[in-house]
Amino acid sequence: MQRLLSIGAVLAIAAPVFAADAARPVTFTKDVAPILQAKCQECHQPNSIAPMSLITYQEARPWARSIKERVATRQMPPWHIEKSVGVQKFKNDMSLSDEQVDTIVRWVDAGAPQGDPKDMPPPKPLVTDNQWQGVRDGFGPPDLVVKSSEYTMAAEHQDVWYRPMSDLPLAEPRWVKMVEIRPSNLKARKIIHHSIAYLVLNNDPDAINTGTASGPDRFFAADDLVNRRPQLMEWAIGKGYDLFRPGTGKLLIPGEKIAWDQHIHAVGEEITGGSEIGIWLDKKGEEPKKRS
Repeated sequence: MQRLLSIGAVLAIAAPVFAADAARPVTFTKDVAPILQAKCQECHQPNSIAPMSLITYQEARPWARSIKERVATRQMPPWHIEKSVGVQKFKNDMSLSDEQVDTIVRWVDAGAPQGDPKDMPPPKPLVTDNQWQGVRDGFGPPDLVVKSSEYTMAAEHQDVWYRPMSDLPLAEPRWVKMVEIRPSNLKARKIIHHSIAYLVLNNDPDAINTGTASGPDRFFAADDLVNRRPQLMEWAIGKGYDLFRPGTGKLLIPGEKIAWDQHIHAVGEEITGGSEIGIWLDKKGEEPKKRS
């Protein structure tokens, strides 16, 4: 009995501590800014695809109600993995935890207070150039860079699916170990929603070869040949590069082409841009054993 009373006493003492922690006011500088830095500012910064910057309190405060709605319904950040089934642990998981969603909701419900400016975390480095992420991470420059032609998007216009084609400048078959797509210039990050580089194969019986270069202007059925073309890479703002697992890679053969599928949208100013893909090749004599 003595032991049970002692445990009860401890719980009684601890309870007010938990209650006090739950009642602590949530502020932008101390609680919300770190979440935005970790999960939102990749897109919500100047010269990026999001319609507003969420770096400072002054920038975020007018959007407080919209932020609450989007995170509470898990529309933002965009993460299309079903939370109730399947694999849940990913290295690059950009979704918000239940605790982070609750923090943002509590902040907005409390009137979106700023808090003490001294609590503001150091600013996250912004993308101010168009350098390859692979270069930033120490892989060196790509061995090949293949560019699409560029499209000029009017300030106001309906979305466009831009589908040009580019040659692959190869004189002999080469294995690919890493690929990265980026907009062709920094401003183009505002208008390129996503970009896919399909391979138009040439006399390659060991691969899925539809021989299809381009497709219809609208979305296509799942059994359409265009939808079954082999991809070299797909990209959207926030994604880095694809590094193939050791011993695997993609094979490129002379005469093949890249068929681009780029979703471009208007952002209130005229911008010209397209996509380009950096290709890092395996060294000759060190080719992988398995084809991706």
